[in-house]
Amino acid sequence: MVVVSTVLITAGLVFLVVSAIGLIGLPDLYTRAHAVAKSETLALLLIFVGLYFRPELDAGAAVRLTLILAFSLIANPTAVHALIRAAKRSGAEPWTVIDQAAADREIDKDRA
Repeated sequence: MVVVSTVLITAGLVFLVVSAIGLIGLPDLYTRAHAVAKSETLALLLIFVGLYFRPELDAGAAVRLTLILAFSLIANPTAVHALIRAAKRSGAEPWTVIDQAAADREIDKDRA
């Protein structure tokens, strides 16, 4: 059981690293929030499931872990949704907005 626990916790830590890389490397609020919300929630789930397989876990700790996990699985996506909705309402524009017609004109101008 310890091996299963270690594998799950390590997989969760890998997803947390991916989340941190996404937070640092992505260009705008929307892509950063998407990367963090998805990978952080999955990482949390993997780490907590890995903790359930630890032999030193007793019933009281398992109940507390379950409550924390349930709250986190509801709160994480909800908080990110509220953050994105507030950003959208305040006028934050995505960094990657592309005007295709202008891009085509630019390419045609470079070819000439």
